[in-house]
Amino acid sequence: MAKESFDKEIQFLRMLSLAGGAYSRQQFAERLGISVHTYDKTLRNLKEMVTVLQQDLSTEQGTELSEWLRYNYYESADPLLLFLFRAKSLKETESIRLTLLLTALQSEELTAKELHDGCCDQMPADSPLPDEKTIRGDLKYLEEVGVIVRVNEKRPYRYKAANELLDQLTDDELLDLFDYADVIANTQIPSVQGYLLRDTLKKALRLRGILPEATETHRYKYHYHSRILDEAHLYSIHGAIQQRRRIKFLYLSPKKGMNYTSQNTNPLFERESAGITDSLLPLRVVYDHQYGRWYLIGYHSRTGIKKLRMDGLTQVEEGELVDEEEFAQRLQQLEAQLEYSWVTDTNRAVKVAVRFYNPSRSGANFIRERVEAQGQWGVITEESDTTFLYEITVNEIFEIKPWLRSFGSSCEILEPRWLRKQFMEEWKEIKSYYESL
Repeated sequence: MAKESFDKEIQFLRMLSLAGGAYSRQQFAERLGISVHTYDKTLRNLKEMVTVLQQDLSTEQGTELSEWLRYNYYESADPLLLFLFRAKSLKETESIRLTLLLTALQSEELTAKELHDGCCDQMPADSPLPDEKTIRGDLKYLEEVGVIVRVNEKRPYRYKAANELLDQLTDDELLDLFDYADVIANTQIPSVQGYLLRDTLKKALRLRGILPEATETHRYKYHYHSRILDEAHLYSIHGAIQQRRRIKFLYLSPKKGMNYTSQNTNPLFERESAGITDSLLPLRVVYDHQYGRWYLIGYHSRTGIKKLRMDGLTQVEEGELVDEEEFAQRLQQLEAQLEYSWVTDTNRAVKVAVRFYNPSRSGANFIRERVEAQGQWGVITEESDTTFLYEITVNEIFEIKPWLRSFGSSCEILEPRWLRKQFMEEWKEIKSYYESL
């Protein structure tokens, strides 16, 4: 699915989810590296997808895509990427065929020939009619992904929808399963598969006359809701890692402010690309919870170990195979460099010593609990009833520094001295902002 239009729409949605209505049409187009005309066309395409997949929105709410995001905030992480997957992963005729097949198999067991006849009768007049071989291919695909099952072992094979699990659950059990999938999809990484499961369970509840929205007792939302947009490349990259393949891509550094660059297909409008065409051997994918970012780490033939933010990747394609020995050698080299990495840093190792102060009020010691949960391989040593020491060796301090800073007055840097001095200067600067006017 990592085709040009898909890349463009992902970057478009990322900017929209982060910036909302802060940019004008011209500013959006400039950031994306496209013309205003292409911007308008892309927006129309996205609105059409929203209209088809979110038919319960009113006319006013469907007018502006940014308004739709705000209206549907707790659902926005779901459709933002998923409606692109649904619209782009299948050809239009495939989408129609699969829908007809699944609908027919919900209520009865049918053969490929019976499904072919029914599909031909119900296909839209302007769509080409499928042959029986195509229908058999669709059934094989649906069987492989577990959506349908074969009910007999002799020809002609009969098929039915794989609804046994959902059918056997009571209403309360189905609601409990939906609640669990809802929480996990909104709080765990990666989340696309969880949202797909959640969407299926929601449809099953509605078929029973139960509206999930009316029974919600809690809401969960991961605050970097645009993070799942980067999952578009996650599975293809993991596939390349498993197959020991290099990948080719166009990289646009997020630091340069250009989010997308169109392919030069028309000689009259040819221009130099704002990105860098490159290739590497992918070795690891890392997620940074602190900033909600995905990172790709791989081996580059010229520069060695290379780290890239996945929101800068476009036009990803699989390249040539690499033998197992070379892959193992590169992976061992990377793991050695990441031994003391807080996230992805591979610079020199530094020992950090910190004194943490327990909360003064009684109750749960949330400072200690957070350090134990997030402090990775750091060592905790009791110091007194009110304090404890935390020591860790990390590659540089750039990635651990925001985490330490987030503890505020509950954290005191002891080593290294130059880091302690940096924190003192930062807090003095912050204090100056709050001095009396």
